[in-house]
Amino acid sequence: MNEFLSYSGVAIAAALAGIGSAVGVGMVGQAAAGVLSVDPKKFGKLLLLVALPGTQGIYGFVIAFLLLQRITAQTTLTSDFALQSFLAGIPVALTGLLSAIHQAKVGVSGVALAAKQPADATKGLILAVFVEFYAILGFLVSFLMLP
Repeated sequence: MNEFLSYSGVAIAAALAGIGSAVGVGMVGQAAAGVLSVDPKKFGKLLLLVALPGTQGIYGFVIAFLLLQRITAQTTLTSDFALQSFLAGIPVALTGLLSAIHQAKVGVSGVALAAKQPADATKGLILAVFVEFYAILGFLVSFLMLP
């Protein structure tokens, strides 16, 4: 039971943050592909907007990796350690899932801004970065909660 609970923290951190990133990158990528079909020269302006929701998956992966290291270093998994491991995965999982999707919504709007006002494309990126702050907070909380 302790192994299951410990590894569940690993799985939830990687899976939910990864799902959020996959959905987010897909959303912005679709919008960017539409713009690029009309004006391929905007690729450089749109690339960061597409990539940005992918960072949440990276945060989830890092926490999952750190948890795995700690779990495998234990000779016996106590109930307290297992619960700490599980709980440590939750903040990055939930903030990664939700912030990536919401960041993508801002990113899609940024793509539209870049399409209509290319000189203001950076403003769309800056707005999307504000959502990143909450993913970083989730990552930090999970990091601080590591057993």
